[in-house]
Formats: sequence, C-alpha cells, structure tokens
Amino acid sequence: MECDKHNQPLNLYCPSHLMPCCNKCSHSKCIGITSLASVVEKTTIENSKVTVEIDINYFLSILDQLVTSKLKNIKTGEDHCIGLQKSINETRKEINKHLDQLEEKLCQETEFIWNQERSKLSEFISEIQDKRENLKEVKKQLQTVTTNTSKLQSFLRVHKIEQQVHKCQRYIEDLEDDERTKEVDIKIKQNDEIENIFSKLVSLESLGEITIVKTEINLNRERSLRRKAQVQSQEQSNINNMTMNIETKIKINIEKRMSDMICLIDGRVLAVESFGKINVFTSDGILQKQLHIPGEAFSVTQIYQNTIAITYPSENAIKIFNMENETVTKVFKIGKPCFGLSFSNNSLAVGFEKDEIRIMDLEGNTLTSIHVQSESHLFNLSYCDKRVIYSDHEGKAVYCVDESGKQIWQYKQDLTDPRGLCKDTYGNIFVADCALLIVISKDGQGSKVLIGREDRVKYPQCICFKHNASSGFICDYNGSKLVKFDLSRE
Repeated sequence: MECDKHNQPLNLYCPSHLMPCCNKCSHSKCIGITSLASVVEKTTIENSKVTVEIDINYFLSILDQLVTSKLKNIKTGEDHCIGLQKSINETRKEINKHLDQLEEKLCQETEFIWNQERSKLSEFISEIQDKRENLKEVKKQLQTVTTNTSKLQSFLRVHKIEQQVHKCQRYIEDLEDDERTKEVDIKIKQNDEIENIFSKLVSLESLGEITIVKTEINLNRERSLRRKAQVQSQEQSNINNMTMNIETKIKINIEKRMSDMICLIDGRVLAVESFGKINVFTSDGILQKQLHIPGEAFSVTQIYQNTIAITYPSENAIKIFNMENETVTKVFKIGKPCFGLSFSNNSLAVGFEKDEIRIMDLEGNTLTSIHVQSESHLFNLSYCDKRVIYSDHEGKAVYCVDESGKQIWQYKQDLTDPRGLCKDTYGNIFVADCALLIVISKDGQGSKVLIGREDRVKYPQCICFKHNASSGFICDYNGSKLVKFDLSRE
C-alpha cells in the first residue's frame, strides 16, 4: 500500500493521528511513531471492530437525543405559539375595531417569525438525520470487515472506518458551540402601556413584539476518551501471565448479602444489596450515598454516562434510572421475576429464573429469547459480542451461549460456588467463587486461580473492573469489605 500524497510505501504508524504514514509524511511532532508491520502484527482486528462499533453506537445515541430534543422543541414552540394567539384574541375582545386590526397584524407576525424558526429547526434536524444515516452506513461497512482477508487489509479498512467515526465525533463536539443546538422558544413582550391607553387606541401601533428566545441545552454528552492505537498484543491477554495484587481492603459494614456490583464510567462503584438498596461508592471505595429508588433491587448495569438499568424481581420489572436527576425515567413490566442484568450494543440481557435469558431493547421489547438449563437462578451474567456468559452456582459451572441458545463452551474445573462475574477488555472472564477468584480465558479452554484461600479474601461475591482499566473491586458475600485490586500482565 502506498501513501496517497507521496506515493511512498506506508511503512510507519502514527498513534497520535491513528493512521499509517510513509517516511515523507509530516509527523515530526508526533510521539510514538512505530513500524506499521509491527502494529498490524500485534493488532486484534475483532477487538478493533468492537471498539469502533461502541463509538458508533455512542454517537448514534447522541444524534438520536438531539433529534428527539428538536422535535419536542417544535411541539413546545407550536403550543406556545397557539397560547400566544389565544392570549391576543382574549385581549382583542376588550377593545374596538382598531385593536382587531392590531391583533391580525401581530398574529401574522407571530406566525411568520415562528415559521422562519421552525424552518431552521427542520433543516437542522435533516442535517442531523443525514449524519445518522451516514454513521449507520459506516456501521454496516464495519460488519463487512472479516478475518478472511489479510490482517493489513482488515486493519486499513477498520482504520478508514475509524477516521469517518472520528469526523462524526468532531462534528458532535462542534455542536456545543453551534447556535442551532440552543433551545428555541417563542414569546411576546407585552406592551406595558396597553391598560393605560385604551382611550388612545387610534394611535396604538402594536400590542407587543414577537421574539425567539434561545436557551442552552445539555446534550448529556460524555467526553469520549481519546482512543489509543488499537494494538493489543497476544501476550497481554494470556491469562497465564496474569497476577492479581490486593492493594487495600476497605471496611464498608453494609452487613447485608450483596447481589451485584459495577464500576461506572466516572470511576464510582455501585453495589447492590440482594433485594435491597443500591449503594454508591467513590472511586476510592468510600460510601457516598444510597440511591433513593422505591423497591427491592437485585442487579444493575450502566447504559449511558448518567443512566443505569436495575432489575426488581419482586415487581417483575426493570427500571431505567437517571443518576444525574435521580429519577426513574422508564419502567418495563416483564411478567415474571427477573434477576441478572447486562448491557451491550444498545440491548439488555436479562436473566429469568432458571431457564430463560432475554435480549431486550431499551423500550422493553423482547428481541430474542434464549432458553437455557441452569440448576440455579440466573443471578449473574455478562453480555457482549452477541454472547451471554452466566454462572450456575448450584451446577458449579460457568456457561457461554450465543443469541440462538447454542452453547459455545462450559467451564466446571475448580468451581465450587461460582457467583459474580465480569469481563476484562480482552474478553477474559473473572469469576468470584466461594473463597477463590478465578479467571477463565475468552474461549473457555483455560483458567487460572488469581486469589486462593491463603490470600484471605473471604467469600468473594461480586467483582468489577474500572472502565478501560486493569484495576477494580471485589465485594464479599455479606457486604463487610470492598477489596481494591490491580491486575498485572507480565
């Protein structure tokens, strides 16, 4: 492959610009320029695809949010416009024929000004929808990248798609300073002298001034972390090289059985009491508060920056909760008790009793029903790459199935009471099992005990990693301690 600009071989890679380059390309100020061949050799294409798809889905959600906001804005503005016209009509009844003429003039002005603004809003929505369609097309192109082609070809195709996604990211970032994203309203500035000059209506020229008021709105856009060059060596994901180091043990004294725990994108930790409350901890493991949500929670997963989903088995329901406003925004009535919960690719995986896992959209609609056979209730599961991994503590096993229900693998070695589980960025599965902490390889074929009975971590129940990090927390069965760990890969 040659450089389009210099017609020289593409033999280098710039991690700052996420692009291949030749010897003549101007990257003198960039740090970490390395051999393209070595980058391609170390890159895992599937992991690169997953990372790009996550960004695509994230940016789609932002654009969807903006379209919804603008459509609502039009409806609100039209309602206010109608309200203003009614107010003008009521005032009109109190005055004479001359006021009728003023009323007609002002109504026409109101309609003209709002039509102008509505036209601007509609054009902006069309622009956003075009961006959405382009991004969806990019997502389709991403799905066509296969491992059947050479790694270099796959790498370059994914990189080209990544550049297009990066353009969309810049477009969305630029919207923060774009006047068109402001909330638009229509108001009337009432003439203060109307009541005092009814006797002088002949000289009255206007009842008020129609203006457009624009208010800043929050796009609720999390800062997209600058992605590093997607180079993941096989050595880093080898579980045989892993060592789990216990950093600190923090007393939390909840003294209630814990059913689930996750690390939020902002670093905080959510720990769920079994059929109880949700506790919020700082990134240092210090109890911050409890979320005030009615009901008995069981499992939790993060959907967006400020949004989580929670299962409530006793209510046969899933609740969507906005952590910024601390309000329940949606409730899905499921019809039977739901337990384990995980989120991936804009869908929820939900565990029902012992025999069913449902893949659901964020409106509560069932996309797929996966039938499984578990000896225990489906309390703990992880959903990613169209596969669901779940623990069966009574059956002393961990299973991996695809969305059709086909079993990909099962793991039973060394397990006595597998409970909470999570995945690292390489797809390895970490399982809290009685007095042990075990890692299982992505393909289910290998394992390693990271924490044994001699390490004095009593009854680990839940485990979670910090976002895009190799550190995290373990919570014991009865909520007495949070154990902070760091995972090293030699």
